[in-house]
Amino acid sequence: MIAALKKFLTSHAQAATPEEQTHHLNLAAVSLLLEVVFADETLSDEEAKLLPSMLTEALDLSQSEAEGLVEEATKIQGNSTSLYEFTNEINQQCSIEQKQKLILAMWKLAYADGQLCRYEDQIIRRTAELLYLKHSELIQMRNVAMENK
Repeated sequence: MIAALKKFLTSHAQAATPEEQTHHLNLAAVSLLLEVVFADETLSDEEAKLLPSMLTEALDLSQSEAEGLVEEATKIQGNSTSLYEFTNEINQQCSIEQKQKLILAMWKLAYADGQLCRYEDQIIRRTAELLYLKHSELIQMRNVAMENK
């Protein structure tokens, strides 16, 4: 049963158009960002404003497209069982630099409300591990985010 499901998912992923692959990748990235936003179980005004603006800049989306992506990712993220679901997609399609930018965005969101909670820190560290980033890269991205607060 599991082998059949894996085969279906693999063949479905390979049949996706480039636009669909980009959309899946964007959903995975936004889902990881939402993990940070909801880690402390509160959505601050700063986080609510920062996330869509990050998406419009990084992904060249309109404000309404960014909000739609956040809404769709919220549904997916709420039904997820682990970070691996999202990091696997990113590992398959992204460079080290792109992964570093994602971790930087996660740190920026974590510090947006002026304080870092331990759950935000844990999620970012776990994500960096799953993205095969070095600890020094993780710390470097954190320092950049702290400097730009």
